[in-house]
Amino acid sequence: MRKGFIKSVYCLCLCLFGASFLKAQTAYFVDGYHGGKWGHYPPQYTSFIVEQLQRHPDWKINLEIEPETWEWVKAVDHDGYKELVSLMANQSPSSRIEYVNPSYGQPYMYNISGESIIRQFAYGMELLRYHFPNILFETYSSEEPCFTSALPQILKGFGFKYASLKNPNTCWGGYVRAYGKEMVDWIGPDGTGIPAVPRYEMESLKPGSTWETIASYNSRSFITKALDDGIEHPLGMCLQDAGWKNGPWLGVGKGDYHPTQYVTWRNYFENISTRRDLEKWRLSQEDIQVSLVWGAQVLQRIAQQVRKAENKLLMAEKWAAMDRAFYGTMWPNAAFKSAWHSLLLAQHHDCWIVPYNKVDSLNWAGKVRQWTNTTQEVADKVMSANTTHSNSIPSTLKVRNVLPYERNELVDYDFTGSDPDTTLAVLDAQGYPVPTQWSLEDGGRHLLFKARVPAMGEAMYRLGKRTATRKPFAQVKREGDKLIIETDQHLMHLDVRLGGVISSLKWKDRPDKEWVDTSLNKGFNELRGFFYEENRFLSSAENRAEVTILEQGEVRLKIKVKGEIAGHSFMQYICLTKGDPRIDFQLVIDWEGQAQIGQFNDEQVRLENRKKAFYNDYYKLLLLFPAKLDKQRIAKNAPFDVTESTLGSTFFDSWDSIKNNVVLDWVDATDGAKQQGLALFSDHTTSYAHSKQHPLALNVQYIGKGLWGRNYDVDGPTHVRYSLLLHEGDWAKAQLWYANDMIVNPLTALAWDEKPLPKEGSLVAFSKPGYELSALQYDGEDLLLRVFNAASDEKPLEINLGLPVVNAQMEGLNKNVIEELKVGREGSSAKLTVGMPRFGFRTLRIKIK
Repeated sequence: MRKGFIKSVYCLCLCLFGASFLKAQTAYFVDGYHGGKWGHYPPQYTSFIVEQLQRHPDWKINLEIEPETWEWVKAVDHDGYKELVSLMANQSPSSRIEYVNPSYGQPYMYNISGESIIRQFAYGMELLRYHFPNILFETYSSEEPCFTSALPQILKGFGFKYASLKNPNTCWGGYVRAYGKEMVDWIGPDGTGIPAVPRYEMESLKPGSTWETIASYNSRSFITKALDDGIEHPLGMCLQDAGWKNGPWLGVGKGDYHPTQYVTWRNYFENISTRRDLEKWRLSQEDIQVSLVWGAQVLQRIAQQVRKAENKLLMAEKWAAMDRAFYGTMWPNAAFKSAWHSLLLAQHHDCWIVPYNKVDSLNWAGKVRQWTNTTQEVADKVMSANTTHSNSIPSTLKVRNVLPYERNELVDYDFTGSDPDTTLAVLDAQGYPVPTQWSLEDGGRHLLFKARVPAMGEAMYRLGKRTATRKPFAQVKREGDKLIIETDQHLMHLDVRLGGVISSLKWKDRPDKEWVDTSLNKGFNELRGFFYEENRFLSSAENRAEVTILEQGEVRLKIKVKGEIAGHSFMQYICLTKGDPRIDFQLVIDWEGQAQIGQFNDEQVRLENRKKAFYNDYYKLLLLFPAKLDKQRIAKNAPFDVTESTLGSTFFDSWDSIKNNVVLDWVDATDGAKQQGLALFSDHTTSYAHSKQHPLALNVQYIGKGLWGRNYDVDGPTHVRYSLLLHEGDWAKAQLWYANDMIVNPLTALAWDEKPLPKEGSLVAFSKPGYELSALQYDGEDLLLRVFNAASDEKPLEINLGLPVVNAQMEGLNKNVIEELKVGREGSSAKLTVGMPRFGFRTLRIKIK
């Protein structure tokens, strides 16, 4: 009995010691605000924030406020603005305010280009420094899942020291995979690392919720579990929506762990957290588990408008740099700045997740259309500024290539509004005819011809008499229900009886290889989806198609397939070009009323219901591409990254099982040995589908309930462009990044009647494939180049510059000099050598005489 008594006393002492030890542990909380002028920021809200800081002297906040907000606040709440500027002057680790996301338009980041992400930070930080001259940018954090795998390299380039991968209170659009304990070294695809606080491995999604993790409040349960898991300094987080009137978040009675200390991220990293022997986490893009209402027409249009403006603006910058270098024109800095500001706002996360919500006098979708139109107008003006001709029908055409590689591709010059002599052909600078074709596409007159243009240079062509009759490069014949097409690149069969699906596809480089897999009972280029009012899957292959040859000339074959699915007519346009292994498609669906496409009709949508129809791509309207590739493997590009997928299946149907099935520009399916592949290019960010039992597919349409029970309907035809490329090897050997570059930066012809004719030459030329010229722009009198290693090895790249270079430097995104580069000079040209790892980028500043 005595032993039992002693044991009981011993246990009681342990319990009391444990309780006092637990009580002594301090927990931490990151509080603050998220939003801005475009995202629900009331006019007098800055004064409210300042008043709350004065009322609660122990409170610290972290700000994620759109930079444009402050100019507006300065006008509508001047006293609050002045007080905040005064408070922000203190940027020491003990300061009470830290700015944690300076991006101009708060984008999700995974859905836009890497170059756009750089501009988001550059323009946002520039504007914030104007309002808060002492401001420091040391920690990146976001209330939404605004993450992408390449962020470490970008953040470190701008001088950031730390990052957070948490978004505990706003997980509607997704979350990062739970991983690790207190802190990790987040490693990007290029090898750059940055200390980061992850969503803890024990930080589960909150029961009964579809938007929170258990770290959204510092509950006793959460903190206890974190301490038990060995997290010495556990931390919760909520960047409140600007407009909420809570003041300190834990003051609303839901954070019941004591003691809890409010912290800025900077203070937590530098003075509190454990920063020793950090585990390295090479975070994959698939660890960023995000989802939107992919396939919804409104989101599809937003993604297309943003993509088009993004590509065109970057092309216009390269164009203007060539104009300045070749012709001495002025750099349109103010115009580009305005165009970027509009585009960066169109990339705002709210545009994508709440497109129907009202903002300003329009909804987000309307604002995107307005913003991207502004951007495209600037780009178009830049690229037409130096078009010179004395009449409407030029005799000479100047063809420009904005990429740093020589190209021999199709050019499309539009004579709409003119009446040219369509018996003429195109001649090169030596007077030799080149493959030429006249097209009456779009009611205008289009001149199509093959042009060879030097790297980032120009070539001259003129119209002259055709010297011989030219035959079509493609042969087309009908055999029963089959349309058989043979070009210099492909042998293709279309089955009219089955809605025009591609029943056979061979590539001339591998004539023995059949690429269409018929074993899955799904057609290649077939439309298929679940129409839930009919309660079954319906397919374009259920109805006969009408196939028409629109063009059959010397350089291009264009075919129209007219079909029907579920009573809705569609047209597929198939283009094959001489010498080009890529096949281009355009899909137009004319909806008759409102179809209902998806797994089920969410009539009784409940926010906490984790299963929602819009998650499940299996039931959406998909374009199917069953390819005969054994043991298929998937790769897909992301901003400054390519992900080798580890997903056995892309399908999921619930908020707590989200998978990253996002296609940015392209997704590639190869056989298990990576000997052969099929690449699919999309004109917009959306989702793709794939599993061992399901072929590669592109999401075309979802019509039904989305987030917050909103109806995502169609209000007109659906337009989608996509391309296919058969290739040898994996994505890197096939140079898919460059293949996409060629799609979005077409060779462009200009009327040119100036004398004398410009000399052919290159402004920038790369010595080997696998690199992208991410950006080319002037900064004052200096030329800035940003080079991205998209697929090459790590051996140095030689860059040839057609300029009289004085010196060259490698610099960070914050413009700090990293290295002086050796310049090799030859006459008025120069050579630079620069190395970078795969998926790394380097920014070069070139000073010119």
